[in-house]
Amino acid sequence: MTQPAVVSASFTERTQGKLSEQNLQKAVRQVHHDGLVVIQNAVDTDLLDKLNHRMVSDALVLRSRGKDSPFNYNPGNLQQDPPPVKEFFHRSIFLNPIATQITSAILGPCPKLTFCSGNSAMPPTPESPPQRQPVHSDADFMHPDHPFALVVNVPLVDISPANGSTEIWLGTHNGFGIEAQEGAHGERASGRIQTPLLEERARSKPPLQPQIPKGSIVVRDLRLWHAGMPNTTPEVRVMLAMIHFAPWYRNQMRLELAEELKPFVDSIGDLDVRADFVSEGEVLERYLNRGFGNSYDFGQSP
Repeated sequence: MTQPAVVSASFTERTQGKLSEQNLQKAVRQVHHDGLVVIQNAVDTDLLDKLNHRMVSDALVLRSRGKDSPFNYNPGNLQQDPPPVKEFFHRSIFLNPIATQITSAILGPCPKLTFCSGNSAMPPTPESPPQRQPVHSDADFMHPDHPFALVVNVPLVDISPANGSTEIWLGTHNGFGIEAQEGAHGERASGRIQTPLLEERARSKPPLQPQIPKGSIVVRDLRLWHAGMPNTTPEVRVMLAMIHFAPWYRNQMRLELAEELKPFVDSIGDLDVRADFVSEGEVLERYLNRGFGNSYDFGQSP
């Protein structure tokens, strides 16, 4: 198997925001079995193009900050929030109903959305040659051994090994906890998988670097081993990341959105969006000043 399992949404499914029972069953099965599934044709690509133009410009601003940029493990992989304003915050991208249909089927009805950001693989420069991340899990804390959080990734362009498609280790969401990891929670390099475990796993089930077309969504178990890979092209590669937590999971993070989005967000009935609403000026001043990935707390309160 050289690619993860794919479900192709029909035009009708995308328009209605709902997979058929057969496709939903396949998606749920693959998330349980592999820890990841790709849903193609789930997002309007014209909307992605507009957002990508803005986020590529923002990524270059973040990179210009050097050692003070919100990088994850190495400067070639930046944590980058999208602009949380009405012009760019479209439901099919950030609150995709097909994604929520899948996460609700696995986690329970009306999961919580408390995290919305992105990972930008930057083109190499003389100061920042191509580097890969260590293989790691985002669940770098004591966590349940059953599904509790699913990441919804939305690439803004076609992604491939050339522009830094994420290396994924299918099936590693089951059977491994923090005892398999190195680095303390909250450090830049936390969640790294121990080398002997990687070597053993690679012999039986080596990792993949998939090709994923624009318009797709990827649903990934938060526990799955993965690694950001070098972008060897001259173009920035942005991939959004939203996290849906089970309705019973007591994560305390909140989004910060422009207040003009409140009526729209409040009208969403299938997803519990935990957000604070501030003026557009405030949110535009702050959204590029967030932390790096491992500084966020994906754990839950007692």
